[in-house]
Amino acid sequence: MKTWLITGCSSGFGQRLALAAAQRGDRVIATARNVTTIEEMAAPFAGRMITLPLDVTDAAAAKAVVAKAVETFGGFDVLVNNAGYGLFGAIEEGTPEEYRAMFEVNVFGLIETTRAALPVLRRSGGTIVNMSSGAGIEGRGGGGYYHAAKFAVEGISEALAGELKPFGIRVLIVEPGPFRTEFLGRSITMVANEMPEYAASSRRLYRESNNGNQSGDPDRAVAVILKAVDAEDAPLHLPLGPAAHAIAERKLAAFRSDIDAWRDITIATDFDRP
Repeated sequence: MKTWLITGCSSGFGQRLALAAAQRGDRVIATARNVTTIEEMAAPFAGRMITLPLDVTDAAAAKAVVAKAVETFGGFDVLVNNAGYGLFGAIEEGTPEEYRAMFEVNVFGLIETTRAALPVLRRSGGTIVNMSSGAGIEGRGGGGYYHAAKFAVEGISEALAGELKPFGIRVLIVEPGPFRTEFLGRSITMVANEMPEYAASSRRLYRESNNGNQSGDPDRAVAVILKAVDAEDAPLHLPLGPAAHAIAERKLAAFRSDIDAWRDITIATDFDRP
């Protein structure tokens, strides 16, 4: 039996992970900004799932949730940083009020929750699952702010993997492609300042044409995440779905092409040796 602490359980992968873990007999601390949205979900699992309010940008609230998890279950084995949302629009179109708020949740919220959880995890080991995205592998026009936030999640996660290995804590970076969750609906915000100059690259058409038509089955994705958490040899990076794998392969090929094309020029930058 594992004990999970999961953020952002009101919908999407957070909700599905909480249900799947509880259904297989694990214990779950499910959190959401508005806890009333998840209370009904927990009802069938009385004693094995508790629901708590959590605004991940509030460091004190994160510590309170961890304290309650320790009080109720004695601790937890798995932290899932799932809370987050997307911001679509060109870089020039965005305003500080829009992109700073998104970074507060997607990046700084993940940091606050992780820092609150680490004293517990360091005592017994465990797994941190950070929900990134194919958007954390490759940047595309019209989604720059969201890409930047997920690139930050990737960097933080890679650093954590090195820092936490001596404590027996693993890090798993989940990088989903398009899955049929509520992400392109309720979890996406569009910048308010639409500029005609960016009409072709703002990603508005992408959202409208793909919402509800994503090819990925989120329940199958959750099954893979559970398998990776249980595995002895789970990878650091876990691209989910053929689209995410295609993004990763394309990025690797482009990166290799850039490196090879300018190698002789770019490595000739050290001081001459006597």
